[in-house]
Amino acid sequence: MSSEWIETDWGSIATLEYGKGLRDYRSGGGAYPVYGTNGQVGHCESFLCPHAGIVVGRKGAYRGIHYSANPFYVIDTAYWLKPKIDLDLKWAYYELLRQDINSLDSGSAIPSTTRDAFYSLDVFLPPIEEQKEIAHILGTLDDKIELNRKTNETLEAMAKALFKSWFVDFDPVRAKAEGRPTGLPAEINDLFPDSFEDSELGEIPSGWEVKSAGTQYDVSIGKTPPRKESQWFSTSHADMPWLSIRDLGEVGVYADKTSERLTREAVDRFNVKIVPANTVVLSFKLTIGRVAITGGEMLTNEAIAHFSPLVKGAGSEYTYCLLSQYDYHSLGSTSSIATAVNSQILREMPLVVPPEISARAFCDATASIFSSIKCGQQETRCLSDLRDALLPKLISGEIRIPDAEKMLEEVGI
Repeated sequence: MSSEWIETDWGSIATLEYGKGLRDYRSGGGAYPVYGTNGQVGHCESFLCPHAGIVVGRKGAYRGIHYSANPFYVIDTAYWLKPKIDLDLKWAYYELLRQDINSLDSGSAIPSTTRDAFYSLDVFLPPIEEQKEIAHILGTLDDKIELNRKTNETLEAMAKALFKSWFVDFDPVRAKAEGRPTGLPAEINDLFPDSFEDSELGEIPSGWEVKSAGTQYDVSIGKTPPRKESQWFSTSHADMPWLSIRDLGEVGVYADKTSERLTREAVDRFNVKIVPANTVVLSFKLTIGRVAITGGEMLTNEAIAHFSPLVKGAGSEYTYCLLSQYDYHSLGSTSSIATAVNSQILREMPLVVPPEISARAFCDATASIFSSIKCGQQETRCLSDLRDALLPKLISGEIRIPDAEKMLEEVGI
């Protein structure tokens, strides 16, 4: 740590200001983001903090640290940070990310962060210029990660829009039926008929069929070893990644990271199915409809189904878009969709099935899109790992600015 850095505590350099109650922030519009203990929860027409700043969770089992680049409002489950000294707020945000805020518990029935406990947290305070340099390095990584995320969202939206046009709205068929040009290349245009016919799912293109998912896919599910037997669970990279519904909510199009793994012994003892790479998986219990493509061989728990195609046309690009847009509420026989769907119902769910050549054409048309998404996710994972490794070392002074800049140059930033 540099001799110019000061060892102090948060109470000496900032205060925590209480948020205030607010109505209609979840449904209302407005120019200003509204934050609670777990992050942004809505928008409103006013602000509490008049500039960019930091939100510190106050109540709840999980209390996060959040940064807003613009003026913002804070509801009464959180605080906002008000500096007492000249402080770079983006540096302060990164410094607080290394703190274990959730270990600060007042002992009340609802876990909460007290201001006194927060103020006692130690902090190594660099000179303001060095604060800005540290924030710039970490912020550059975060900006690139965010750019990748938005790019992948755009690419995914493009693929889904094309799928919807071809296989949900049947735009090429409607255009040909009405004597209009489809705007598609001749070889693609010729794949679509120029009329419709009735089916159990309503009007579909002539020659297409309605079939059950089980005729198109081998639908299997995963397993969970007994939770009380902790020896089956692991975080070692030597063991098999084991996908959960929570993981599906945190990955992108490709499932490339899991929070837990199963040992090889667990896989053998409990006969847990190994899901091949490039398989589309779907959550169907508790939270239904989360979809991803496996980024490599992995396992899943019993709340996730695996769709392995039985026909050549149903590649991962087609299957991902198909399952992403499917109306799962149409499958439930009870008021609770989360408990109504099981693996047998998934196998029986009706699908509008185009000729294999049409599905294959979609896969070919979107292969480069999905390849770019996968590359973007892989780069983001590497950048996130680098940021997570650099953050505590930069904040503590273990790594100096020139060394960190060299690391960014090595990854092309």
